[in-house]
Amino acid sequence: MQKNLSEATAQALPGGLRGTLMVQGTTSDAGKSTLVAGLCRVLARAGVRVVPFKPQNMALNSAVTADGGEIGRAQALQALAAGLAPHTDMNPVLLKPSSDTGAQIIIHGQARLDLDARAYHAYKPVAMQAVLASHRRLASAYEVVMVEGAGSPAEINLRDRDIANMGFAEAVDCPVVLVADIDRGGVFAHLVGTLDCLSESERARIKGFIINRFRGDIALLQPGLDWLEARTGKPVLGVLPYLHGLHLDAEDAIIGAQAAKQGELLRVIVPVLPRISNHTDFDALRAHPQVDLRFIGPGMPIPPADLIVLPGSKSVRADLAFLRANGWEPALRRHLRYGGKVIGICGGMQMLGRRVDDPAGNEGTPGSSDGFGLLDYETVLAPHKQLRVVSGRLAVKDDSEAAVQGYEIHMGVTTGAALARPALWLEGERPDGAQSEDGQVLASYVHGLFDQPEACGALLRWAGLARAEGVDLAALREASLERLADTLAAHLDLGALLAPLQTSPLAGPPARGNC
Repeated sequence: MQKNLSEATAQALPGGLRGTLMVQGTTSDAGKSTLVAGLCRVLARAGVRVVPFKPQNMALNSAVTADGGEIGRAQALQALAAGLAPHTDMNPVLLKPSSDTGAQIIIHGQARLDLDARAYHAYKPVAMQAVLASHRRLASAYEVVMVEGAGSPAEINLRDRDIANMGFAEAVDCPVVLVADIDRGGVFAHLVGTLDCLSESERARIKGFIINRFRGDIALLQPGLDWLEARTGKPVLGVLPYLHGLHLDAEDAIIGAQAAKQGELLRVIVPVLPRISNHTDFDALRAHPQVDLRFIGPGMPIPPADLIVLPGSKSVRADLAFLRANGWEPALRRHLRYGGKVIGICGGMQMLGRRVDDPAGNEGTPGSSDGFGLLDYETVLAPHKQLRVVSGRLAVKDDSEAAVQGYEIHMGVTTGAALARPALWLEGERPDGAQSEDGQVLASYVHGLFDQPEACGALLRWAGLARAEGVDLAALREASLERLADTLAAHLDLGALLAPLQTSPLAGPPARGNC
């Protein structure tokens, strides 16, 4: 990690920083997660002991922590940006939707109960106590707590008992900056409208605005910035450019677009399940110069491919029914007849077996579903979730020593004859997953199969790409965090942004931002 910022940036940082600063957004996907990650890296490079925090997250992309729990994937990325190991206090409340109206409630990293939206609203005071306890622990251990809000603070119907935005900010008495995405259009209406929906005390808490994803000549934007500051009495703290090609873990949304690629490409398709989980498993493939990765949504034709990957799922039986309704069962069998390869990860692994049983209704209505029957095993969904960070090696032909590092997050217990041909060996000699006798189908409970360069290259060769190389996803992520931090340092007025956390005089004269 870079140890020192440039002299100009260092002068822009107030000295003696301590406290909590919250980033809220005018909309979902305004850039809160990325901004918090970048600010964590900016502060960490300057020697500030900073920690990320998100009171409540709703996401199906999650990560396993050093203390054996589960948090949102974005908070794990932010921890990396701060130079820390992920910890459950960084995201004390995680909601993992299992239907349009219900979710699994994870408190301090452990699944506690399943609630519908109305029941969770009544449960929020309990969740808030977990949030405040985690914040107290982090605030006592670190100099700066950098907080990410959720969605928008202007959701009037969610104001009562709010624990994710202004409800939290008011409870801990912290300043807030508001970020808006100009690429969506209507950025000034978003900012002014959000302020108008807030109470007087909440408006006073907002110390300034950040405009994200700007393309073009900033001189043409300046009249709007002047109007915004005059209208609201609050400063624009910076205008951030649209950054293409960042390789950072997505909080939840699937990013399907890839840069144009040339040469021999392996065609990989992934069905977009209604409750797809941990689709960050495919980030390495999206970045790979030899892979044409496509996410196939509902109603889309299923194109020819070299490799089909069935992803993780929060509701395996419901998503299995979805795949059948959308024609994936005959497509899988046709794909295999023509020599294609199939990988199932976690929930996708369970679907490849003979049966998935959920007698207690852990993921929905109790019952059983026939799997695709491509591997000889059965899965019973159990209430206890297995959470493990794992490492080991592949067991595929010709690449049986390729290193794997990943994590397990699943509720299923799988048994059957196919497990005698494991796909991986973990922690020495613990078998994981299965392979078909003909070598066309592979299944594993491990998320992150493609993340290590050795394993990525080996699996792509197994799938038919003769001269496959690996992609170092960790190096791409690290380079993206450095680029993001450099961009924030260049385009934000860090002196003004961080002034609410100042406990001693400025280290130097405040730097002027671009606005």
